[in-house]
Amino acid sequence: MISAGGERGLIMVIEDEAAIAGVMRLNLVKAGYGVHIEREGAAGLAAIRALKPAAVILDIGLPGLDGIEVCRRLRAMNDWTPVLFVTARDDEVDRIVGLELGADDYVTKPFSPRELVARVTSVLRRSQGSPDDVTSLVVGAVRLDPAERRAYCAGSEVELTATEFDLLGYLMRRPGRVFSREQLISEVWGYSAAGGVRTVDVHIAQVRAKLGSASPIRTVRGVGYAVDSTAPRGVGPAAGPR
Repeated sequence: MISAGGERGLIMVIEDEAAIAGVMRLNLVKAGYGVHIEREGAAGLAAIRALKPAAVILDIGLPGLDGIEVCRRLRAMNDWTPVLFVTARDDEVDRIVGLELGADDYVTKPFSPRELVARVTSVLRRSQGSPDDVTSLVVGAVRLDPAERRAYCAGSEVELTATEFDLLGYLMRRPGRVFSREQLISEVWGYSAAGGVRTVDVHIAQVRAKLGSASPIRTVRGVGYAVDSTAPRGVGPAAGPR
């Protein structure tokens, strides 16, 4: 069942705990989103294909087909709908595995409903970009087209999640400037680093893996990350777009 309203887009909630799903629905609808709820991973995956939501809130600990496998299959279909993981496990490994599969963000239970809505809004903002942001960004062999939300490396298109795209774009707009992980969490994710900054490291690693040796991102030990304006040109990812 899809909730009424939804002028801000349809959010797919895949959560097996009815009470938690109900709280999510209530707060998302209040914020202007439409909501469709599924309780199982396989049904949720089918619903994503059929309804094409603006974003997915995905519980990791689903019965049967768990959230990590749902995300894996979604990305294998080249579907880059923004995914926000929800997990009851306060275990960094679970969160990192999810992000490496192409999730955009995560929250850990118990969470504030207001925080959840803010995270969803932030993910959607990143996926949609700014309508005024039309200037291509080029550093070395890497080019970003912000208007169409597309990335290229040595002439070949590279699939980036919404968060990966905005993280790379933020750094490419400021070549040579070094940013701490806390600054990147605040500016790209749009919230404080209270939940930890390991998320930044995982996303940076994913971007580098996709760009291969042409990645312009350099690590500044003890500080953070920067884009090197002297990055090599014409060298693309070894395995092509992912």
